[in-house]
Amino acid sequence: MQPAATPPAVTLPPEARARFLEALHFDARGLVAAVAQQHDTGEVLMLAWMNREAVEETLATGRVTYFSRSRGTLWRKGDTSGQVQHLRELRLDCDGDAVLALVDQVGVACHTGRRSCFSWALRDGEVAAIAPPLENPAALYGQDHAHGHPA
Repeated sequence: MQPAATPPAVTLPPEARARFLEALHFDARGLVAAVAQQHDTGEVLMLAWMNREAVEETLATGRVTYFSRSRGTLWRKGDTSGQVQHLRELRLDCDGDAVLALVDQVGVACHTGRRSCFSWALRDGEVAAIAPPLENPAALYGQDHAHGHPA
């Protein structure tokens, strides 16, 4: 039995994208916080940032795109690692200054090889990993991305 094919990502026509963008309130740097959540399980996967162009790209293509504050450029989730996020719905919060991307995550979301970036917690007074890596981060991203986690 073959696995079910991933349904096509959600995309919006230009008029709907414009209405969504008008409802957003970007900060002084032109950014909004973006939380990615697995659409069918509710699992919180990651937090990143979007600028206007990233929101537009996400809504136009159905592939979740973020803005890298350190590199000052857009990055589409999965272009380097193959760990793609297909958009199911993009929601905004009551203030319009944050978005929730309901996604179909292919593979892991975290650069540490874990399913979720929220894989550390206090245990016995220490910060400890509460989920194991499912993928080798060096294989996904190269050696430069295998660090940066709390434990």
